[in-house]
Amino acid sequence: MRLRGLVYAAAVILLILLVWRISDQHSHIHERARDIQHIFSVHEISWVPTTTPAASPKCKLSKVCPIDHFAFQITSGAADVVGPKICFEGKIVMSGVINNVGHGLNIVVVNGENGTVEKCAYLNMIIGKPEDILAYLKDIKPGMIVLAASFHDVAKMLTDEMREIFDALGSTMIKSIKHRDSWVFAGGAGTNEKSPFEKVAVSDPKSNIYEGWPDVAKIGGCFPRKI
Repeated sequence: MRLRGLVYAAAVILLILLVWRISDQHSHIHERARDIQHIFSVHEISWVPTTTPAASPKCKLSKVCPIDHFAFQITSGAADVVGPKICFEGKIVMSGVINNVGHGLNIVVVNGENGTVEKCAYLNMIIGKPEDILAYLKDIKPGMIVLAASFHDVAKMLTDEMREIFDALGSTMIKSIKHRDSWVFAGGAGTNEKSPFEKVAVSDPKSNIYEGWPDVAKIGGCFPRKI
């Protein structure tokens, strides 16, 4: 009987030790699982992908301009009724809706380095003073981008000296502009390079789509920074 009691006691002790061992291992496994879960959760957070919204074309162009170019679009006036529109870097700078356009030459001068609009105005080529128009044009500094659009008639007070100024800005058509022609242009001051951004809708009784007036002229594109 005594031997049986000793065996029974030893079995109980072994069972207690076995249960303790299993419990200790189970607790250790849970701790390791929590550690592993924490590691992976941190890892996942550190690898969360970032998304950059896709750039959209500005001024209703068909493509996005390179980072070293400015987007623009220019539309001349329609006859003597609808005013011109000049858009630069996605912003309408001059238009009939804004009510800052007028008959004659509508012009926007932009800093070619940072894209800041320095000034904009309409130069009345119908009843304006030629000396004031010439002074405005002569005040355009090197490094400026010039955006211009006609409205009504731009040729009436367009003197040879004024045409020479636009020629120096890169125009190849300014010397042929005539009465009631629609004209749009974008060029740079001080570059001595001819601009590819220019268009004329010639006034011709045989082809004018408005009564006595030609179609609008329109250009748009990506103008390089003047750095």
